[in-house]
Amino acid sequence: MSAPPHPADAHDVLRVRGARENNLQDVSLDLPKRRLTVFTGVSGSGKSSLVFSTIAAESQRMINETYSSFLQGFMASLARPDVDELRGLTTAIIVDQERMGANVRSTVGTVTDASAYLRTLFAQLAEPHVGGPGAYSFNVPSVTASGAMTVQKGARTIAEKATYSRVGGMCPRCEGMGTISDVDLTELYDEDKSLDEGPFTIPNYAPGGWYVKIFAASGFYPSDKPIRTFTKRQLHDFLYKEPTKISIDGMNMTYEGLIPKIQKSMLNKDRESMQPHVRAFVDRAVKFITCPDCEGTRLAEHARTSRIDGVSIADAAALQITDLATWVEQLRARHSAPTVAPLLANLSALLESFVRIGLGYLSLDRPSGTLSGGESQRTRMIRHLGSALTDVTYVFDEPTIGLHPHDIATMNQLLLALRDKGNTVLVVEHKPETIAIADHVVDLGPGAGSHGGQLQYQGDVAGLRASDTLTGRHLDRRTELKARVRERTGAIAIRGADHHNLQQVDVDIPTGVLTVITGVAGSGKSSLVHGALPRGMDVTVVDQTGIRGSRRSNPATYTGVLEPIRKAFAKANGVKPALFSNNSDGACPVCKGAGVIFTELGFMETVSTPCEECEGRRFQAGVLEYRLGGANIADVLEMSVEQALAFVSSPASKVPAAATLLRHLDEVGLGYLTIGQPLTTLSGGERQRLKLATHMGGTGGVFVLDEPTTGLHLADVGNLLALLDRLVDAGRSVLVIEHHQAVMAHADWIIDLGPGAGADGGRIVFEGTPAELVADGSTLTGKHLREYVGR
Repeated sequence: MSAPPHPADAHDVLRVRGARENNLQDVSLDLPKRRLTVFTGVSGSGKSSLVFSTIAAESQRMINETYSSFLQGFMASLARPDVDELRGLTTAIIVDQERMGANVRSTVGTVTDASAYLRTLFAQLAEPHVGGPGAYSFNVPSVTASGAMTVQKGARTIAEKATYSRVGGMCPRCEGMGTISDVDLTELYDEDKSLDEGPFTIPNYAPGGWYVKIFAASGFYPSDKPIRTFTKRQLHDFLYKEPTKISIDGMNMTYEGLIPKIQKSMLNKDRESMQPHVRAFVDRAVKFITCPDCEGTRLAEHARTSRIDGVSIADAAALQITDLATWVEQLRARHSAPTVAPLLANLSALLESFVRIGLGYLSLDRPSGTLSGGESQRTRMIRHLGSALTDVTYVFDEPTIGLHPHDIATMNQLLLALRDKGNTVLVVEHKPETIAIADHVVDLGPGAGSHGGQLQYQGDVAGLRASDTLTGRHLDRRTELKARVRERTGAIAIRGADHHNLQQVDVDIPTGVLTVITGVAGSGKSSLVHGALPRGMDVTVVDQTGIRGSRRSNPATYTGVLEPIRKAFAKANGVKPALFSNNSDGACPVCKGAGVIFTELGFMETVSTPCEECEGRRFQAGVLEYRLGGANIADVLEMSVEQALAFVSSPASKVPAAATLLRHLDEVGLGYLTIGQPLTTLSGGERQRLKLATHMGGTGGVFVLDEPTTGLHLADVGNLLALLDRLVDAGRSVLVIEHHQAVMAHADWIIDLGPGAGADGGRIVFEGTPAELVADGSTLTGKHLREYVGR
């Protein structure tokens, strides 16, 4: 007689009951554990709300609660999602598509621990021996200190001399940056003016400002004479003097020369994190050149000259990862000592993970801020491939982003490998190739925003294909090759392009047509488009990078829609427009227009609660009395793009300028977005389409789009193709970097790079029409496009 099943074996499903987060409408479902579940549906249908904001968020919140209050004080505050019941949760590991931080000291090697392995390896094997792992780190400076150390010996106190030194690998000239700045003094100040006259042309150095006052009152040089009359000593103190204590109006202050002051406040920051006016000043006044001492390697001389078989750590970090993996394997064959063999084995396994995941074309010294969203996601995924953890829930957000059809099969195998180790794998995805490998599919819809959030289908892939859902109907639909392509109006000539891995590329990019740049990830597409286009051209780049702004910024403010609406409210009610801004006169006085109150609880987590005064609506009660077409300003900000477009188009509340901008948002597929929702909540694809909408009104020039199908449902790709056609027909030359075969099939001209990635790419392998590419069929892109169109 067989034993009854153990109660612990009955928890094979993850139960979700009554999920209402964001636009979810009481969704209830059971997800099988230790299986691969793919979530489908149009953009904004509620996939991320269910997977990330409900399941993963609750898992992380419950894990955080197991830590001490002290540790929780250093963690992000997580509210319980709006759901009735969640059962069967396991630890959730989120691998999303957010780009990595653009810290100038962060590289592919530092974010994956590969550099740590490499530094330890050189500390063990390199000749001459220069120190421990820190001696090979460009983030560790060499320091020497000496002084007296007080030692208590019985009743006596003895002062003993002590010295301390640490050998670091940081280049002292560039401080581990790899570049040094050369400042154009003529862009900093007008030498014909005195300090009393306000000579500075630097942002935030306005006449009468505090910075200017410190310089003028320092006493190191006359403030009433033109700077050009300063003596050599006075000019040195003005520009380069080291930090010195001075007294101004009875207050003790620290004076510092202008150049080091600018370097600390502006030049040590990442360029992309600067405010636009500061970035413009830096681009104008500062020229960054490769450090002449370390030649851009960031390393001190001792670290550059310590070698293993003639290879320095700088040489190793600059190698393509596939080549570095080969070099490490050669070392493994010769070194079997117990102090080195495990280290080489771990480094070899890590590098092999890079190759397996399709990132073998990178190098460890590649700055992490230059990685695309897809590359960042796959880099994060590396640390999980060799993990011994099982019964973990892995959550992926479109893992095929940035992948050529040839590479998607590899990604699919990695997802299946995680599942086969006994993990639950949840994937938000649009690509049919990944949907096809799912054990279980959950389809949400039927539409986006308020039209979505409902369960349309759950079951196997065959059932989805047979269902009458939007996803099911489009799963096997294919875009046909164009019968006729447009004629070019001219060409952009690129000659000898050698940016990154490009190998002296000569190509003519046609104008007046839709040109698609294709090739495997790392083949040189972005290098060609972003790095080789002639300077000074009228080029508009629409990519997926973050949109700068606080949680107060939203689609209405970013696109300029709110400005004409505010003026319309003001005109209709006879008051000033500033009343209808939650950042100005109309803001709720309690929450200052934020809609929420943030409460600091010391060492415990910060709590955010809706403002009781305005009930989260952000405006003063008196402002909400003013109406336009029956709605107040808070009502308008809570509308979706579709609803707002209908509102500003109706006779009672007609605002033509706002209607034009909202129509552009609707045309790019963002009709479901709430116009007042924070920009920080948008996905990469939504950010890109928001940028695209802001540029829709112009004509002429070159339009560059970087993977515009990111985040788009199969049914929305057709709308994107129609939009691209409208841009070309309006006189634009549209250049698209894309992997989606539907966009390739719809192109007028295709430029295919390859044949491989990294050093194996960087060459033009095909130029011509999509039909010619299919007929040729010799490149990877050609083969996959041929399969797609069924030829």
